Amino acid sequence: MTNSVDPYEMEIHDEFVPEELFSEFLATMPQVCVELIVETNEGILLAKREIDPDIWFWPGSRVYKSEELEAAAHRVADEELGIDVRIDDQYGPYTHFWNSSPADGAPSRHTVNTVYHVTPSTESYEIELDNQHSASRFLTTIEPDLHEYVQLYLRDNDLL
Repeated sequence: MTNSVDPYEMEIHDEFVPEELFSEFLATMPQVCVELIVETNEGILLAKREIDPDIWFWPGSRVYKSEELEAAAHRVADEELGIDVRIDDQYGPYTHFWNSSPADGAPSRHTVNTVYHVTPSTESYEIELDNQHSASRFLTTIEPDLHEYVQLYLRDNDLL
């Protein structure tokens, strides 16, 4: 007897999680996320985060309940960058340990990340950042001051 459910029959839960509940979640268990390595003719895209951690990093987000990983990758590209993408490869999973958290009451955060190497679906695209990001830039080399997780992905996957 099986208890599995067809994911297409489940409703995706993307609603806002109240701060207190989100803090409790981050304080006690890992957060499942997807991240995007967006590669174009200009290089590999990084976005300047305006939420914790406030660093140059990959676009990414938590995965919603009942959301397929690839669907989450397409959602992140649309919501955070305003583009449609083609998935070229999948890396990971990676685990990250952060000494801070975007939620009050959660002193740290542990994420489990599936990483998608993607390219814009069309040659004509324009990056339109969401309110969680203030700027974007393209890498053409592995710079020594990049966050250690950014360098890890680039080296692990022989990018740049």
